[in-house]
Amino acid sequence: MFHRTTEGIRISAQPFFVREQSDPDDDRYVFSYSVRIENTGDRAAQLLWRHWYIHDSRGGDSEVEGEGVVGETPLIAPGETHEYMSFCVLRSPRGHMEGYYEFRRPDGETFRAEIPRFLLGVYEA
Repeated sequence: MFHRTTEGIRISAQPFFVREQSDPDDDRYVFSYSVRIENTGDRAAQLLWRHWYIHDSRGGDSEVEGEGVVGETPLIAPGETHEYMSFCVLRSPRGHMEGYYEFRRPDGETFRAEIPRFLLGVYEA
């Protein structure tokens, strides 16, 4: 599990290799990841935007951004959490992701909460 706290928002990410949806012969490696966003501060914050930097050791770097997460823009009160799962597809068995979420407080203040870099990899046992 990878963690980072910014402005009272603690973001934790856990990646997983999805073997049954991957096809190494076709350079297709599917990774899912769970994200937990916890408000450890004393003011509510609404997640408005996401921005991801994705590094694929064979396919290069890419960026993905958009409104909310998985179609939601949750308002997270102090002490509450929001969790979701998503995925990405790489052309190689190794890479990493990181980025930020943009939040807005009820008083209109906006800020970025950093998403920790987490490693994507196929590791044989």
